[in-house]
Amino acid sequence: MAYYYIRKVAGFLVTLFLVSILTFAVFQILPGDPALVILGVDADPMQIEQLHQEMGIDQPIHIRFLSWIGGVLQGDLGTSYRYHQPVSDLIGNAFGVTTQLAVFSLVLTAVVGIPVGIWLAHHSKKPYALPVSLLSQLGLSVPAFCFSVLLINIFSVQLKWLPSMGYTPFTQDPIACLKSLTLPSVAIAFGSAAVLIRYVKVSVMEQERQDYVKTAQSKGVPSKKILRGHVLRNSLIPVLTIFGMTITDVLGGSIIIENVFSLPGIGRLISSSINSRDLPLIQGLVLYLAMIVVLCNFVVDVLYSVIDPRIRLK
Repeated sequence: MAYYYIRKVAGFLVTLFLVSILTFAVFQILPGDPALVILGVDADPMQIEQLHQEMGIDQPIHIRFLSWIGGVLQGDLGTSYRYHQPVSDLIGNAFGVTTQLAVFSLVLTAVVGIPVGIWLAHHSKKPYALPVSLLSQLGLSVPAFCFSVLLINIFSVQLKWLPSMGYTPFTQDPIACLKSLTLPSVAIAFGSAAVLIRYVKVSVMEQERQDYVKTAQSKGVPSKKILRGHVLRNSLIPVLTIFGMTITDVLGGSIIIENVFSLPGIGRLISSSINSRDLPLIQGLVLYLAMIVVLCNFVVDVLYSVIDPRIRLK
C-alpha cells in the first residue's frame, strides 16, 4: 500500500516538473518582443537592448529556464507588465475570489447532482420524473454564459433579489458576499450538476443490476440498507472520477462567468492579461491553473484508492 502512494506522489511531482517545462517552452516560442510591449514600438534600440539585459532575454534558453524555475520554487513568478506588481501577489489576491466561487459551485453541484441522480435511478420511468430529466438535459445543452444572462434577467433585473455584478469580501460583509456569489455559482453548477446527475443515475442503475444486490434482496435485506451499505459506495467509485473532472470544468467556466458578473478572480485576471499581452502574468496563471488541475487529479486518485482498496493492489 505504501508503494502505491509513493508512486502516486512521484508521478505528481514529475507531472508538475513537465508542466513547468511545457509552460516555459510555449511562452519562449511565442512571436513578439516583451521589451516592445513594455516600452512601445517607438522605443529607442538602446533602451530595448538594455531592457533585454535586465530581463535576461539575451541569455541562453537553458539559463533563462533555470532562473525562471528557481524563481517559481521561491514563489517568484516575475513582475506584471501591466500592473507593475509581482505576479504571485496578483494571483494570490484573485485566488481567494475564485476559490470561493469554485467551492460554492462544487457544493451546489454535489448537493443537487448526487441526490437527484439517485432519485432518478429509482423513478426514471415515472411521469413526474420527466421534468427533472428535461432540466438535466437542458443543463447539458445550454452554455453557462447563456444561463448567466437568464439568471441576471430574472433575479437581478426583474425581481431585484440579487446583484448582477461586483463582489463583496466575506470579511467585510458575509451576507453580501454570499449574495454576490449566488448567481455565478448557480450558473456554473447548473451544467456541472446535470453531468453529475447523469453519471450518478447510470452508475446506481448499473450497480443495482449486479448479482450481489440480487443476492441481498433474496435474503430479505431492506432496499434502503442495500442502497446505503453497498450500492452507493460502489456507485461513487466512477462518480468520483467525474467529480474530479468537474473541478476542472468549474475552473474553466469561471474564466467566462467571472467576466460576466465582474468578479475580481482568476478568470477576469486571465482576460485582462491576454488583452494587454502581459506575458509574465499569463505564464504565471497558466502554470497556476495547470498545477491546480494536476493536484485535483492527484487527490482524486488517492480518494479513489481509499474508496476501492482493490486499486492499491494492482
